[in-house]
Amino acid sequence: MTSVEENTDHTADSGPSGYAAARLRLLQEESRSGPSRRSALAGLTDTWLNSLFTTAVRETGVRGAALVAVGGYGRAELSPRSDLDLVLLHDGKAEPRALSALADRIWYPVWDLGLALDHSVRTPGEARKTASEDLKVHLGLLDARPVAGDVGLLAGLRTSVLADWRNQAVKRLPQLHSLCRERAERAGELRFLLEPDLKEARGGLRDVTALRAVAASWLADAPREGLADARRRLLDARDALHLVTGRATDRLSLQEQDQVAAQLGLLDADALLREVYEAARVVAYAADVTWREVGRVLRARAARPRLRGLLGTRGAPAVERAPLAEGVVESDGEAVLALAARPDRDPVLALRLAAAAAQAGLPVSLHALRRLAAQAKPLPVPWPAEAREQLLTLLGAGEPTVAVWEALEAEGLITRLLPDWERVRCRPQRNPVHTWTVDRHLIETAVRASALTRRVGRPDLLLMAALLHDIGKGWPGDHSVAGETIARDVAVRVGFDAQDVAVLGTLVRHHLLLIDTATRRDLDDPATVRSVAEAVGSVGTLEILHALTEADALATGPAAWSAWRGSLVADLVGRVAAVLRGTAPAAREPEIATTEQERLAVEAMRTGEPVLALHARQEEDAVGVELVVAVPDQPGVLPAVAGVLALHRLTVRAADLRSMELPDRLGEVLVLRWRVAAEYGSLPQAARLRTDLIRALDGSLDVPAKLADREAAYPRRRGVVPPPPRVAVVPDVSSLATVLEVRAPDAVGLLHRIGRALESRGVRVRSAHVSTLGANAVDTLYVTSPDGKPLDAAEAATLAGAVTSALT
Repeated sequence: MTSVEENTDHTADSGPSGYAAARLRLLQEESRSGPSRRSALAGLTDTWLNSLFTTAVRETGVRGAALVAVGGYGRAELSPRSDLDLVLLHDGKAEPRALSALADRIWYPVWDLGLALDHSVRTPGEARKTASEDLKVHLGLLDARPVAGDVGLLAGLRTSVLADWRNQAVKRLPQLHSLCRERAERAGELRFLLEPDLKEARGGLRDVTALRAVAASWLADAPREGLADARRRLLDARDALHLVTGRATDRLSLQEQDQVAAQLGLLDADALLREVYEAARVVAYAADVTWREVGRVLRARAARPRLRGLLGTRGAPAVERAPLAEGVVESDGEAVLALAARPDRDPVLALRLAAAAAQAGLPVSLHALRRLAAQAKPLPVPWPAEAREQLLTLLGAGEPTVAVWEALEAEGLITRLLPDWERVRCRPQRNPVHTWTVDRHLIETAVRASALTRRVGRPDLLLMAALLHDIGKGWPGDHSVAGETIARDVAVRVGFDAQDVAVLGTLVRHHLLLIDTATRRDLDDPATVRSVAEAVGSVGTLEILHALTEADALATGPAAWSAWRGSLVADLVGRVAAVLRGTAPAAREPEIATTEQERLAVEAMRTGEPVLALHARQEEDAVGVELVVAVPDQPGVLPAVAGVLALHRLTVRAADLRSMELPDRLGEVLVLRWRVAAEYGSLPQAARLRTDLIRALDGSLDVPAKLADREAAYPRRRGVVPPPPRVAVVPDVSSLATVLEVRAPDAVGLLHRIGRALESRGVRVRSAHVSTLGANAVDTLYVTSPDGKPLDAAEAATLAGAVTSALT
């Protein structure tokens, strides 16, 4: 391997081309990576710039000048495509023309190599004045490092800049904290983003720099355990990203994650994201603790002169310690351990501290957590009743649970209490519907469930199921199946009795049952309700499962729950409860009054044409408005309606198609209820929709050709290639029809293409249930032969193949 010194000599002799070649060789050295490569690249660049500076000084005759690296370059953290942040310091004695010539002889060679350059020319006084006016400049100068020239110029500037930073800390640190918060709001939380910005997002490299600045103020210091390693991992990921893309980018895009993972020697993109998330969690936690300490110190400083005036020479009063629980007190705005607390003799103390802090809405003292991590004895298995109660109290505290849980997790206490948590910790979720990583989603679900505990007879089981419902993620196979086994083991460990263990296992195994069935199955088919009743087993379990379903969806993200889905789940729960109680199921209560549906159906039969109605509901803006269409039963209804909606740029969020038998043998009418939203702009007029629908049904409007023209005019943007559609025959869910389930990327005209494929095979759509979550659509179709019977296995398989072909 070529040493930095050897590269240095070669570069100094050969100028820019020599530097470029040496730089390329360095970046291609597979054995050199991480801090070693960043330091070597900075050293190589130092030598080249030193050579440029020395030559420029000789040619221009300027004396009393220095070239200074600031920011990331000043910290010797040069990634392959990093900017060079440089300041040309001078003593103010050189002629402006000579000084300008000196700068040009340094800046232009940098630009000629295509390197990004952030540069300025200042005297020490000007640099100090600019720093006093611009926080970002001040932060950059805290990391200033000499590259070439008069070292004394920089030494004096560094001393004064650092003194200013410490003297002005009371003003500067709140400004820095505000800057960090604004950046977090703009860039998001790094550890929850599928395409995170490694620098700007909260928990990223900017926050690490901010923590260094806080430490330099001598006002507070960040928790150092793990912080240096987290910073290194983030920098390593950025290095690999630069090498893979060849660009100065900090955003870890989906299409580049596998390559970046390979560059770092990681298994896959998930392993990469988990490592990045782990690092971001450490940084974010350190930032939380540090800024809390800064706030405490600043409040104490502000109060001290006032107290001295009040107390004279008697000194400051003792800090008050208000009791919160056995061994736990509040002190200076934090939950801390009491002076008499003995972690080595009280294994429940960690949970008692956490529960008390969450109930009081207080942060947990870092010192208390580290003392517990070092001294606390493990809980016996099964846990004593108090430990279980404290865990449930923590889970039931609402929003404050999140910060307390994450503080315990940062110090390793959660995985010590619940070893199975390790598998889900910082685990990414690739579905864009999910807002959070798996571990944070579980805690968010518990927070949502805490607001629903009044609806169930066993709130303890609801909270525990919320914590464990996705615990199987990270294991092979169906996470619900794996999760049931883990949940049962955890429940035994925590001390639940055998009956409660069985209920928790059922809740975890079937936590998706209600939402999947309500949105994808025909609730009028007796087999649907009967299968759910058999899986759930009791009214009490159904009650908890209903609340868990809502909490899970609300904690997933805005696209996972709506009043529409809530009403479908509630309808299903009512029907299943009736079966479990042995009573007749209650009549279905659709969102649109039955009388209106009948009115539309009668009008459609009387005119022989489709009729429709739009129902806008303000509280459901996120999932669109309701469109009801009634059409006399005839071939081609589903593709015609779906095609017309696509032509009018209406996105289908959910849909339900049913056949309605009119009284007095008037005939059969198809009633389609859609939840739609405009892609952009306002909704079309109902009259226009009806006119186009009539034309689509009589053949005068060629919907496929119109959709093809649009696709040709507006091709899909390049991006991550989604997985191919999957069409499956779902067995044993209906005795009345054959059930097809279509999973595909959501796209314009998707349902239209599905409908055309079904029509081409001569099957009849008995009912259809459409659900769109983010970029994915799940459509379930109950189909029969023309005489109303289920298809045989061969016919069903052929039909599934035809639909697949239509979508690929």
